[in-house]
Amino acid sequence: MKKIYTFLVSLALPFTIIAQIPPGYYNSAAGLTGPSLQMALHNIIKAHNSVSYASLWTHFQVTDKKPSGKVWDIYSDVPSGTPPYQFTFSTDQCGSYSGEGDCYNREHSWPQSWFSSATIPSSDLFHIYPTDGYVNNKRGNYPYGTVGTPMWTSLNGSKLGYCVDPGYGSTVFEPIDEYKGDVARSYFYMSTRYLTEDGSWTTSFGTNKSVILPWEASVLLSWSHMDPVSTKEVDRNNDIYGIQNNRNPFIDHPEWADSIWAMIVTGFEKEIASNLSIDVYPNPSNETFYVSNESRSNLTVELKITNALGQVIADRSAVELMALNNNSYELDCSAWDKGIYYITVIEKQKIRTLKFIKM
Repeated sequence: MKKIYTFLVSLALPFTIIAQIPPGYYNSAAGLTGPSLQMALHNIIKAHNSVSYASLWTHFQVTDKKPSGKVWDIYSDVPSGTPPYQFTFSTDQCGSYSGEGDCYNREHSWPQSWFSSATIPSSDLFHIYPTDGYVNNKRGNYPYGTVGTPMWTSLNGSKLGYCVDPGYGSTVFEPIDEYKGDVARSYFYMSTRYLTEDGSWTTSFGTNKSVILPWEASVLLSWSHMDPVSTKEVDRNNDIYGIQNNRNPFIDHPEWADSIWAMIVTGFEKEIASNLSIDVYPNPSNETFYVSNESRSNLTVELKITNALGQVIADRSAVELMALNNNSYELDCSAWDKGIYYITVIEKQKIRTLKFIKM
């Protein structure tokens, strides 16, 4: 399937996407692969015209307008059927909301908390979409991923629930199939556009600053193949180029995502069975517990703990787990509510999530 997908894209490019790319725009990336390709693309797209956050409302009327003139909301649209509701530009702009269909707002597909609300990415149209305010709030700052049993489902079928993708087991948000490729290519853009410019960014469950963690990269690469570039994305790419004066390379050349991330994903899939050698004990516990490192000495990691609703209970940066006589990190859970918690340990490109029960 992957070979067929690449072949079809290459046939389509001369007649659709390529015709819209300025002559010579990607010349400096020609023939490159992997990290060298990503850096070359970064240098091509980095000096974009940064618009104001307030101006997004107006720009959406160009970049995200349906043929009918309504707002193109990826969290409520039903491409193969009738949407449960549709928004009118300006008239239905949020505002407050109490349920679906009340109003639309500005959804940062790469959440603002992940890049510390830095000014330039806060208004970068390539990852910001007009979406239902209530659904946007439900999504919060959860990573994208594949939901097993949903804890909540929107009217168009977008889901919130526990992740069933290898390497991560906490809460994720899953858009409908028709827009999975859109958000995947938005993430590939963000990781590339802000490569080396992420000093103030934070670590999330799906990213380490601008680096997409392997489990998330695996999901997004799969989604990009499952949902190829659409006419909507091509038109949006061209419209944003007219505003920001840069492009999303992964809409123009979808095959470049494989060149940059496929090797990372392949290595992750081989490694996922063993991954980090981390343990949690005693489990269950009602007072204190320990996160231990059995892999090697002086292991510095990021450690996050969430409850069953995906709310962050503890966030420890640069925790050092010593594989010596005392090879563990102690945490106090005495004030926590009884229930299930998820402990995620991230070390560079490796991630492990363990379930913990508070008695």
